[in-house]
Amino acid sequence: MMILSAPQIGEAIDSLHGVKVYYNGSVNHTAGRNLSKDGYNLGLKYQCVEFAKRYYYEYLHHKMPDSYGHAKDFFNLNLSDGKYNKARNLMQFTNGSNTLPQSNDLVIWKGNVWNPFGHIAVIALITSDQEVEIVQQNPGPHAPSRIRVALNMVDNKWTIADPQILGWLGKRK
Repeated sequence: MMILSAPQIGEAIDSLHGVKVYYNGSVNHTAGRNLSKDGYNLGLKYQCVEFAKRYYYEYLHHKMPDSYGHAKDFFNLNLSDGKYNKARNLMQFTNGSNTLPQSNDLVIWKGNVWNPFGHIAVIALITSDQEVEIVQQNPGPHAPSRIRVALNMVDNKWTIADPQILGWLGKRK
């Protein structure tokens, strides 16, 4: 019988377009701030925000004007669907949008009793059977780095089938 050991904190467990996803152990664990070589704040090491910002910085060459905030803070509740989120320099779409989410968009979950900070992840792809594949860092010690969530058309609007999702942010031309 082979016993598999759990990954170590800081160990790469996945990647998306060459940007590594690191294991964080418990959701609340932090290991200091991660800064890019040019001093841009990527966030607290191994947290979900750090992966999302590092992915945008390394793969999409995007720096957010407001480089701080908890995951839920990335979604501006005062903006309506399809409006420009100035703090993140991205377009923002509500969960229930006229705009279909795309690969590389950031999905934002609201906070809850167990996690008041919310969660953020990157859309890896939209599958042919109408699912969104999401890549995430720090979903919890036993949750996978990749999940698939149904993408539905509800009342002529695109909805990712998780009521905790506020919406998504992305680069649009």
